[in-house]
Amino acid sequence: MRKRRKIMLAAILCSMVYNIFLDCISASADYGTEISAASAIVMAADGNCIYEKNADEPRLIASTTKLMTALVAIEASKPDDPIEVRAECCGIEGTSMYLSPGEIRTADELLEGLLLASGNDAAEALSVGLYGSEEAFVAQMNKKAAALGLEHTAFINPHGLDAEGHRSTARDLAKLMLCCMQNERFAGITAMRQCVIDNKSYVNHNKLLDRCEGCIGGKTGYTRAAGRCLVSCCEREGTRFVCVTLNDPDDWNDHCKLYDEAFAAWDNRLAVSAAECFEIPVTAGEGPVAPAAPERDLRLFVRKEEELVYIHELPRFVYAPVRAGDCAGRVIVLRGGEAAGEVKLVFTEDVSRSKKGE
Repeated sequence: MRKRRKIMLAAILCSMVYNIFLDCISASADYGTEISAASAIVMAADGNCIYEKNADEPRLIASTTKLMTALVAIEASKPDDPIEVRAECCGIEGTSMYLSPGEIRTADELLEGLLLASGNDAAEALSVGLYGSEEAFVAQMNKKAAALGLEHTAFINPHGLDAEGHRSTARDLAKLMLCCMQNERFAGITAMRQCVIDNKSYVNHNKLLDRCEGCIGGKTGYTRAAGRCLVSCCEREGTRFVCVTLNDPDDWNDHCKLYDEAFAAWDNRLAVSAAECFEIPVTAGEGPVAPAAPERDLRLFVRKEEELVYIHELPRFVYAPVRAGDCAGRVIVLRGGEAAGEVKLVFTEDVSRSKKGE
């Protein structure tokens, strides 16, 4: 009996290990490329994860911290707001835009120095200039992280130099980048190849802008303890992904390879078009049918070879009068037998009641 129990227990354990093994395989089934990152993720614009590797493991993130610094600063300022650079903000170790005590720079000039040159002094100048102190600014960074649902993220400073407790994950940084790219000021600055401020030229550290087709932004980071860190965003033919690699000695090549495979396998498909037209029979109306259409386009991230199934919920007929804008039904889109999205149908024209017989 004991021997039989041992055999059953061994079988259960083997089954558990095998299932875990299958889960690991399925998580990267579409990615034949090996990458050197300790943690990585590729996330679609709708938040779906299509590839991950240790994506929830907290790590040092170096200057990718400045994504949150930029977002908080943008929300607290206007582009031309003047900010005086205090003495304590200058001479910060690491990368710099070489600010001088007492000089006055606009918020966007400091943001350009922050995102292109990765200026640690720019991070301090924005923090102190907008919130009065680094501590107050960092508190706002953490408040924003909580609001965005970044569960494994904590900031100790605005520049990303190594500090105990300063951490994030690949998944959290991908969510943050998606949010940042929705902000026009951020998107415009992070896409700049270079800028000139007071006769000083600053070149964007993000080499993917030239090396990777469709790259529209990103942020680099490096410290000896954190290793090379990179967050980027890429868009091709209306489909957008973000990619994050942490502690990756071959980050430029890894991002290019991950994007190429993502765009080859997935599509931001127009599942339902607002231009579609449906005709619903009308009883006692001036016209025989009432035209209806989806109230908006519906796009879904799907595998390119994947087929979608549609359910059209429409009445067999309606009684006049019909008013444009009223609900006419809905279209439900199924993917793999489950609902993936839906859109309401609305009448596009009025149909008056017939005057015959009145």
